[in-house]
Amino acid sequence: MSGQSLTDRITAAQHSVTGSAASRTVCKATTHEIMGPKKKHLDYLIHCTNEMNVNIPQLADSLFERTTNNSWVVVFKSLITTHHLMVYGNERFVQYLASRNTLFNLSNFLDKSALQGYDMSTFIRRYSRYLNEKAVSYRQVAFDFTKVKRGVEGVMRTMNIEKLLKTIPIIQNQMDALLDFNVNSSDLTNGIINAAFMLLFKDSIRLFAAYNEGIINLLEKYFDMKKVQCKEGLDIYKKFLPRMTRVSEFLKIAEQVGIDRGDIPDLSQAPSSLLDALEQHLASLEGKKVKDSTAASRASTLSSAVSSLANTGMSFTRVDEREKQAALEEEQSRLKALKEQRVKELSQRLSFTTTDMSPVCSSSASCSSAPAVDLFSTPSCSNGTGSVGLNGCWGFSAGPAVLHGQSSVGLHVDFESVFGTKTTNNFESGILKPTVAYSDPQLVSGGHPEKLVSDDLDSSLANLVGNLEIGNTSTKNDIHWTQPGEKKMTGGLNWQPKAAPSTTWNPVSMVTLNGMLFQPSSFPVTTPTGLVGYSLVSVKYREIFKMNFVLSSSFVYLVK
Repeated sequence: MSGQSLTDRITAAQHSVTGSAASRTVCKATTHEIMGPKKKHLDYLIHCTNEMNVNIPQLADSLFERTTNNSWVVVFKSLITTHHLMVYGNERFVQYLASRNTLFNLSNFLDKSALQGYDMSTFIRRYSRYLNEKAVSYRQVAFDFTKVKRGVEGVMRTMNIEKLLKTIPIIQNQMDALLDFNVNSSDLTNGIINAAFMLLFKDSIRLFAAYNEGIINLLEKYFDMKKVQCKEGLDIYKKFLPRMTRVSEFLKIAEQVGIDRGDIPDLSQAPSSLLDALEQHLASLEGKKVKDSTAASRASTLSSAVSSLANTGMSFTRVDEREKQAALEEEQSRLKALKEQRVKELSQRLSFTTTDMSPVCSSSASCSSAPAVDLFSTPSCSNGTGSVGLNGCWGFSAGPAVLHGQSSVGLHVDFESVFGTKTTNNFESGILKPTVAYSDPQLVSGGHPEKLVSDDLDSSLANLVGNLEIGNTSTKNDIHWTQPGEKKMTGGLNWQPKAAPSTTWNPVSMVTLNGMLFQPSSFPVTTPTGLVGYSLVSVKYREIFKMNFVLSSSFVYLVK
């Protein structure tokens, strides 16, 4: 069986829907793939244990739930993930496990689905027993033996004799559970059991280092203890010797599977004469006859034993320092890789930004950027031939037009200016200013118009009509405009409605266009919106002007 199963994908998707990232990562770390949990998943779970907003009981329950699976792969990887979090995660995780009455109930686990399942089920039962014992040890002493301070000023070296006699048996029970894993090099056949063995190997070094320092403290105080305490201390030391032998065998297996020799500490046996000296001292306290021995001989024997055990402790310390150095180098390499990746991303982002801000260039033309059409800028109603049209000034035409060298059909509007997103405010004068889109050369032709009046719309429209110099016979008359008064809020006792302003148009002379005679209407027009209508003599051109003007004025009114 290899690769993620469909069940793994469905389970991970369910946790993605519920929004539980930690539970989803637990599922991904404990898939049916016959390989150890991936480092990225373990690192994320470690990060979760350090976050205060992460629910540690929920995370632990997710791991316990995965151990109820029938597959030995999922169960074994769940135990490995739990062990990894106990070693490298926040202490809150271990505290929660220690507070539970039961942890892993896998004493009867057996996977019968495959031949390999029978062999791995045995190691699963042993491994779960060690993790249970590790949590129970934390519950009894309130600290982890693999994480305590070591050395002359360490926890085990400075502990008083009463507490020491109660603490060392707890270490012995945890050490027995670890050594009961009882794996051989021939059993390490897949990545899952190899990952479990590596965690046990590191725990064995740290746990035995604490055990060794406890024994040193016990021997230093042995000849000053009471008879009952000496009896307990002698029993503890006798149990220490065979465990030291078993640890040496366990470390040899680690060397056989390829672990560097520098990562394996050297264990120095205490002289056998020390045991005889301890037994004689206890016999003397009990009143039995013993061989004559001076205090100097006992002191020399004790000193040589303590020195041997201290050398073993120094060997453990060197292994720890080497492991710390390797971890620091790995962290520095990761930081360097992340820094290089970040610099690369920033350089790429900077190049993309420069490309986006630069003008568009073609191979056959120079770089240029065309200005956007401003709907409310002052128009210049002229085309290349000098012809001017009313609908052209207001940006309406039935046919195609050319804007900035590009063919375009329809109305082009600068909506940024219309809705006031630009910095310049074209509504300050209180009127709408038309924008030149294009002119219709098929309607009329003439000279260049004069500048539009930028104060109001009606005067601008009047100038447009007067500037239609058609047939070179038209004349422009002055326009009389009455500025409306200031608008005030209605209401009150003295309020009176005011008449709307009117605009008076003076008659102009007749003009000829294509052999037909017409003139603009000359009658006063009063409109509530300030818009002006026109009348033509010719029915044909009257309809044309009316249609174009209605379109343009309607647009201006809507925009306004």
